[in-house]
Amino acid sequence: MTSTSPLTLLPPLADGTGKASGDARLITAAVLAIAVVIVLIAAAKLHPFLSLVLGSAVLGITGGLGVATTIDSFVAGVGATAGTVGLLIALGNMIGALLADSGGADRIVDRVVSRVPGGRLPWAMAGVAALIGLPLFFEIGVVLLIPVVLLVAARTGVPLIKVAIPALAGLSVLHGLVPPHPGPLAAVSALDADLGLTLLFGLILAVPTVIVAGPVFASWVSRYVVAQAPPELVPAGGIAGSGGFPGEEGSHGERTSSAGSSGAGSSGAASSGGASRVTVDAPETHADTEATRGGRAGDPDPGTEGPATSATTRGEAGAYPAAASSGTRGEEGTDPTATSSAPDGEERPGVTGTPLTPGGEGRAEVTGTSAITRRPAFWPAVATILLPVVLMLARAIGELVLDEGDSVRNALEVAGEPLVALLVGVLVAMFTLGFATGMDRTQVSSSVAGALPSISAILLIVAAGGGFKQVLVDAGIGQVIADAARDADLSPLLLGWLVAVGIRVATGSATVATITAAGIVAPLAADQSTAEVSLLVLAIGAGSLFFSHVNDAGFWLVKEYLGLTVGQTLRTWSVMETLISVMGLAGVLGIALLV
Repeated sequence: MTSTSPLTLLPPLADGTGKASGDARLITAAVLAIAVVIVLIAAAKLHPFLSLVLGSAVLGITGGLGVATTIDSFVAGVGATAGTVGLLIALGNMIGALLADSGGADRIVDRVVSRVPGGRLPWAMAGVAALIGLPLFFEIGVVLLIPVVLLVAARTGVPLIKVAIPALAGLSVLHGLVPPHPGPLAAVSALDADLGLTLLFGLILAVPTVIVAGPVFASWVSRYVVAQAPPELVPAGGIAGSGGFPGEEGSHGERTSSAGSSGAGSSGAASSGGASRVTVDAPETHADTEATRGGRAGDPDPGTEGPATSATTRGEAGAYPAAASSGTRGEEGTDPTATSSAPDGEERPGVTGTPLTPGGEGRAEVTGTSAITRRPAFWPAVATILLPVVLMLARAIGELVLDEGDSVRNALEVAGEPLVALLVGVLVAMFTLGFATGMDRTQVSSSVAGALPSISAILLIVAAGGGFKQVLVDAGIGQVIADAARDADLSPLLLGWLVAVGIRVATGSATVATITAAGIVAPLAADQSTAEVSLLVLAIGAGSLFFSHVNDAGFWLVKEYLGLTVGQTLRTWSVMETLISVMGLAGVLGIALLV
């Protein structure tokens, strides 16, 4: 019998020690890179795009990839992400631009809100926000909806928080959980998830999450937090079941507004018999003062006089009408009850100048003679928003119930391909939300083109996040974390949520949290089923919404619009975001038990 020398045990021991040392180095590199990104964003106030680029450099070099390999890896990740996610974000925002510029968003809001009794307004606002939030970025949805929220609260006497929180919840849930918003799309790309199935699960999760974090939470918290909106932010008009464009049902020959009812908290509901139903008329523009924009950099000077034809300004954070040539409603020195002649001769309170036409900051302003003569009808506007969603859902359902090779399934797979579905949505929107409202070809083209400058920053951030993710993968860090999670028997869904929560709280950016967390847990997706990978996307998305606070731009946007103190914003908006995050995780874990 041959004896074995103890020295023969040294090589395996050395290999194990080397592996442990290598794993420790990779973990250290990952922690250091994430810390660099967080410090640069939160402390140095560097743009997230540059922060992710520098963080990727630190990650690759300290992780042992070397400079040249790190650059190649980062560029490959940027290209792959921009070529997939970037196209979808651009197409989705084009639909949102047409919806905003045509007045379709206003039409949907007016139609729903004006037909709902006061007691059900919180539920109506949540539903409207969720519907409008499908194609619109969160900030754009806020800018479109908050003036309506302020006006509804002023005219019905319903507490401002009770109608504002449901609207914000509807927008936030869609932003974090439902494609084609940037965060979920980036996670879908990073984890190679099925977009249609992710969309289906996201919509299923969205319903109970919006209900709990919206109307239910708002009914409770509105008893303890009393908000008084800044009077200058309350539109000097009202909400109508139909707009005031020529030939529209319910249009009025003259619009008037009581100055005394423009302050938050007024209770003069205008319906007959004093019933709490909103029947006042819709303003054609929202206030565009520096206060309403929250002082965001890049917005035009509200005091600058523009051309005779005003334009829809699409700035960094959203879309809203620009000031007319002789002043802006609510602006110092401007009479808030001033009126101007609409194309049909009606008086429009608080607006001086000619009707809105698409155009605006960073986009070619339309100055032709043709103008939007009517808002799109309610159902065509709704159908246009839902068309890409229906196509992608149809594909997901077809793949579940139809056999491979089936002609119907093949057709659904083509029509429901995200790029095809959103492209079809844009083409349909050009007709239903463009030409059908009186826009000419130049105006439609301007509206579509104007959707692109406002998303340039988010596209760069998402692309840089893709590069960061690729460096994580190529350095082997993701695999180390995946192995550790398996050894600890930790649920990938919970791990993805926790990682996203940590980065969200530290940086304040939901998009950065989603992209970074997806890159870290990507290796775990290889062992998951198609349904489980889609749920992992949603778990990360839910974590990216956790506890928005003072390092989040959305926190200050909500605070200023609703006239809240920092403490009130923490007790309302921040708690609402946390509820959404926890409810999202609970829903994901619940669905995981069934699939």
